[in-house]
Amino acid sequence: MLEDILNGLTPFIFLLLVGTAGLTSLLTASLGAGGGIMLLGVMAQVVPPQLIIPLHGVVQLGSNAGRAGMSFHHIDWRLILAFLPGALLGSLLGSFVLVALPPAVMYLSIAGFILYLCWGPKLPKLVLGRWGPAIVGVVTTFLTLFVGATGPLIGAFLKQIFQDRFKTVATFAAAMSLQHICKIAVFNQTGFEIGPWLPLLVAMILSGAIGTWIGLHVLKKLPDHHFGRIFNWILTLLSVRMIWQAGVLLQ
Repeated sequence: MLEDILNGLTPFIFLLLVGTAGLTSLLTASLGAGGGIMLLGVMAQVVPPQLIIPLHGVVQLGSNAGRAGMSFHHIDWRLILAFLPGALLGSLLGSFVLVALPPAVMYLSIAGFILYLCWGPKLPKLVLGRWGPAIVGVVTTFLTLFVGATGPLIGAFLKQIFQDRFKTVATFAAAMSLQHICKIAVFNQTGFEIGPWLPLLVAMILSGAIGTWIGLHVLKKLPDHHFGRIFNWILTLLSVRMIWQAGVLLQ
């Protein structure tokens, strides 16, 4: 029975992944971004390579859906409805070219764009206007099939639109939920079997829900101007980490 639950993992690794899911959800709920990439980094050390992105997608779906549910009234539904067609198109395009693309190039591209969004001039009206969310949906959903965590890219886009921290976090959670649903659907078509991993995934999602609940209470005590500054620096640090990863891969 215990062997079926652990599915080849040691008890320590199982508990490490469950605990990390809670901590990273707390971070994302309170500070807006960062948890997804941190969780991906930990999973990459202990999970079989071919399973990292699909398993990460299921856990992140649970985490983001829980956060979206807890902050439902703050979601900008017009933006989400505009984001959805782009996410569907991005996942469809990605399903046709689901191959090993050079990760270093993607890391550098994402990092550069995030740094521009955080510290550069505001995006053109076309990107921030009616078609902006759909464009972001296509690009980020396509990329997430290969690099796993494009949350900072969506977060950096949303920060150009919203000034309210609750709306930023809630809309981010809803957009990421849609993206992970699309990603899971694509991997399901490739033959990924979720069954053996269900005990771990359920435990990680429950831990993430607890972390989200705590993080949202932290968010309530954080002033908007402090949130914006912290959000920028977290995204910047994540971008620097991607540049470092790309440098390692290019060596």
